[in-house]
Amino acid sequence: MKTAIVHHPIYAKHDTGFGHPETPVRYTAVMEALKEDAGVWESLTEITPEKASKGLIQAAHSPQHYKRVEGAIESGLDRLDADTVISFQSFDAALAAAGGAVAAVDAVMSGKVDNAFVAARPPGHHATSEHAMGFCLFNNVAVAARHAQNYKGIERVAIIDWDVHHGNGTQGIFYSDPTVHFFSMHQYPWYPGTGSRGESGQGRGLGSTLNVPVKANTDSREQKRMFEAAIQDISRNFQPDFIFISAGFDGHLTDPLGQLRLENDDYISMTKTVMDWANEACDGRIVSVLEGGYNLDTLGGTVKAHVAAMSTAEARTK
Repeated sequence: MKTAIVHHPIYAKHDTGFGHPETPVRYTAVMEALKEDAGVWESLTEITPEKASKGLIQAAHSPQHYKRVEGAIESGLDRLDADTVISFQSFDAALAAAGGAVAAVDAVMSGKVDNAFVAARPPGHHATSEHAMGFCLFNNVAVAARHAQNYKGIERVAIIDWDVHHGNGTQGIFYSDPTVHFFSMHQYPWYPGTGSRGESGQGRGLGSTLNVPVKANTDSREQKRMFEAAIQDISRNFQPDFIFISAGFDGHLTDPLGQLRLENDDYISMTKTVMDWANEACDGRIVSVLEGGYNLDTLGGTVKAHVAAMSTAEARTK
């Protein structure tokens, strides 16, 4: 029983400049925390991914978006929007971040590992099919989900987004798609302003989106109850063949970009809830991809708690 840690040194080369919250130190903090715990690190299978191809990216993004991001780097621009700063190696880092999520799918589907965590930078869940935004260039989870469907025989995908910010990009990409169930639990109202209860999909995808808005300073026990109830509701009507987690940790009590009250034990509990569902529905197939989380003093420990929960036999059978 194995969990993969998917990462690449280029994740630290996406330079966002002094004072930007989505800093290369996030990647460093995560990797140091994992490596410093010998029990956790030695239980993991390390995977270094390749960059995602243009074709893989364009399964979730328009050709124009791909060209816009590539051209911005080549032209020496320093940002794609007010929040999304770029630098010389950002395009390659973004391709490797999406490639990391793709490699995680491949490892799980081959049976090499049971599940995987991708320490991706830049994050992805705000990137729409047409635009970069909110620190995100390409939507890593969306690219990997399409890869699983297009090349790995996966029909139905569930995406669980527990970042403090609504995953508007992921929602938009799959909003009309009944084969992908998108569930986001997030602070509301908050950036980017989307994610109300009324946003539930459209056309053939109506009912395949579930948003659970959470008020600022909601007690963590209540938030966990809301999360567990949502997973139960989804599982009654949708059986995924693969589950992705957009694993943002900025809902942590100490995070500077959120106002929720989750702590490490809460993330462990939510991880086990997802694993229980995955064990019942899809042979435990989970890929978790890093999104937000901006307190550099706590991020590494919180990610380690999440990854340790994914990698323990107890979590798989409980």
